[in-house]
Amino acid sequence: MLIESKLPKVGTTIFTVMSQLAAQHQAINLGQGFPDFDGPPRLREALTRAMAEGKNQYSAMAGIPKLREQIALKTERLYARPVNPDTEITVTSGATEALFAAIALLVRPGDEVIVLDPCYDCYEPAVELNGGRAVHVPLTPADFSVDWDQVNSACGSRTRAIIINTPHNPCGSVFSTSDLNALAEIVRRHDLLVIADEVYEHIIFDGLIHQSVLRHPELAERSFVISSFGKTYHCTGWKVGYCIAPAALSNEFRKVHQYLTFCTFQPAQWALAEVLAADPQHYLNLPAFYQAKRDQFAALLAGSRFRLLPVAGAYFQIADYSAISDRDDLSFCEWLTREIGVAAIPVSAFYESPPELRLIRFCFAKTEPTLVAAAERLAKA
Repeated sequence: MLIESKLPKVGTTIFTVMSQLAAQHQAINLGQGFPDFDGPPRLREALTRAMAEGKNQYSAMAGIPKLREQIALKTERLYARPVNPDTEITVTSGATEALFAAIALLVRPGDEVIVLDPCYDCYEPAVELNGGRAVHVPLTPADFSVDWDQVNSACGSRTRAIIINTPHNPCGSVFSTSDLNALAEIVRRHDLLVIADEVYEHIIFDGLIHQSVLRHPELAERSFVISSFGKTYHCTGWKVGYCIAPAALSNEFRKVHQYLTFCTFQPAQWALAEVLAADPQHYLNLPAFYQAKRDQFAALLAGSRFRLLPVAGAYFQIADYSAISDRDDLSFCEWLTREIGVAAIPVSAFYESPPELRLIRFCFAKTEPTLVAAAERLAKA
């Protein structure tokens, strides 16, 4: 049977490719973005207890009330934004599901969605599957900031939404209040909605404050704000995220969500609700926890030929390898995995039309022994 692909440009993701290559060559995997350590013991204990108590069937479609209430409390505490847990918060099976649901409810054939390159690889396929077209606007190469004049110029009569990501994967850049104001002006001028990928909201460094769109009342009324417990609690395999949006938008969001997954793994919801209520200090301490890893990794590579770019948030380090090789970044990552024994991700994988840059992405969400061993190998490159 011949099937015409809806995603003819899509193959196996670069994350899977590099992880398989790392396993094949017994390389240290700093490519795929997941911690190699467990979440808090209290969280794992709460999960086991929830399963033992029989909380193993379908949950409420939007998520258990206790978890949504805790998300609402956290949101108001951090961003001074009251949200209704019954009508404005939906628990999802990971942030990827939330991103897809938001895109699916918005995009119709012929619609356009602005994405900022480099960008996470699930945005464009979701737009295309729903008949739309992703319009790529490159970030400024020097510091991966947004050129808002260029974004404004890219908006047209078919533009429906813009997807933003702060703190940014893969670049580690973060939005400022001026970025939020510039975004609000464009959204107002072109009557757009915003899909805000804020999964690294608690991983931000050097005393900076996460500038969530929830801090901006005008943007909050026109946005789907998506976050991830997997990133916050070091449990990416649990695939639990959530979406905050005004009631009218959440109502449409849930129409899609109920036919994607309907609901999310119930024991994990109970465990996360318990830990959110009992230990808010965990996510408040996360910036210092990951900043120490960022700084350690940078210190370990100080004597290498890699040039490390500034990282303001998220748990990725962009490195310039131009002093080592003139290979393209994919070939360099393959060589690095085979010959040096460390896997990374080529930054070109996040672009529609990658510029002439010699950049790769390392993940530093790893234990100290992993970072030390990886740095010892990378120093030989």
